[in-house]
Amino acid sequence: MTELNAAILFADLSLILVMARVAGRIAHRLGQPAVIGEIVGGLLLGPTLFHGALAHALFPVDIRPYLSALANLGLVLFMFVVGYEVDFGRLRGCGRIAVGTVLGSAAVPFALGALLALHLLRERHPASRAGFILFIAVAVSVTAFPVLARILTDRGMSGTWLGTIALSSAAVCDLVAWTALAAVQVLTGTGGQSPWWVLLIVPYALVLITRGRPLLERALRGGGPDGAASAGSLALVLIGLLLSAAVTQALGLHFVLGAFLFGLVMPRGEGTGLKDALLPRVQFTTTLLLPVYFIVAGLNVDLSRIGASGLWDLGLILAVAVTGKFAGTWLGARSQGLPARRSAVLATLMNTRGLTELIALSVGLQIGLLDGGLYSEMVVMAVVTTMMTGPLLRCFVRPGDREPVPQKQKQKQKQKQKQKQKQKQKQKQKQKQKQKQKQEQEQEQAGGS
Repeated sequence: MTELNAAILFADLSLILVMARVAGRIAHRLGQPAVIGEIVGGLLLGPTLFHGALAHALFPVDIRPYLSALANLGLVLFMFVVGYEVDFGRLRGCGRIAVGTVLGSAAVPFALGALLALHLLRERHPASRAGFILFIAVAVSVTAFPVLARILTDRGMSGTWLGTIALSSAAVCDLVAWTALAAVQVLTGTGGQSPWWVLLIVPYALVLITRGRPLLERALRGGGPDGAASAGSLALVLIGLLLSAAVTQALGLHFVLGAFLFGLVMPRGEGTGLKDALLPRVQFTTTLLLPVYFIVAGLNVDLSRIGASGLWDLGLILAVAVTGKFAGTWLGARSQGLPARRSAVLATLMNTRGLTELIALSVGLQIGLLDGGLYSEMVVMAVVTTMMTGPLLRCFVRPGDREPVPQKQKQKQKQKQKQKQKQKQKQKQKQKQKQKQKQEQEQEQAGGS
């Protein structure tokens, strides 16, 4: 990197941060999540305006690889946060309504997405037809878990019964989506690896769960919200996170899958404050790096080149994405006895896509399943469906929907957690007793000999 390139890079980073702040505030005043403003700002700084002249002037070709590297680091940290914030405890107590919501919000858009892919294949010839169909089906089925959590917080619904069901369902949908995305990469044979080589992700995941998680629990024990212990814990987490991303990339899968998996297996440290100490530090870094990703993604989106056929495809994509997600979630919730209006609230929340959709689309672009035009159309779909959430919630939500989870249910969940902690303590005590008995036996044997 020359001195001029370094100066341009730093100037571009400052410009990106200013854009993110301004666009985020504008979006917030319009009743939208700040991330929507940042995404739209990234698209406007891309080649859409002035036939790409603005993009080339602000972000020269020589600087873009450095921006891409920073954007990839931001993605790794973001996907770690997504995996770390998946709370499997929420799945308990949600009952059959959550199951119906998950099945409806995943199955119906997936089926419609597969039909959409067959239509799009008429004018496209990807390397893997099966991979293309599976990818489009997954892309229209995604729900953005982090953006959904932010919307619920802004609307005062984060601790409500509907909010809990929505977050639980979105977490499961995210797990299914990223697992299916791994299958897409196997079908397309990307990464230059044999498909059999990619299957090593299964033993890697098992080792990470059975060996890696206990090691992390022991290493992170004692980390507090402040001090050197917390700094050391953060360094250890970052080392493991980057190694996990490197492993999945080496296996022929995208590095975001490794980051997401590492976040899933991370010990939550209930009662120790570990999660509360780590997440703010990682999230602070993502707020600086994710706007860079929006610019890098926006450089691949040229809305000015979408012709009449592109507008037709865009309308069809929007119709399939919105209808599939809304109708599937509504029918799934209604089948379990939830009233129609509350089912509509759940359907509106599950239709949120946002940044998670953009990451999935970037993977499809990198592995050659999406061309520039289709990628642009799918990005517009992600933005539009997320922007719909706020206005629709104002139509469907009533004051009663913002009531917190009943105290009885909270007490039951706390009792279950206490029982689990007691069981863990008993198991530890038994293990200690066994170890003492072994030591005593060994000492007796040594004394007798």
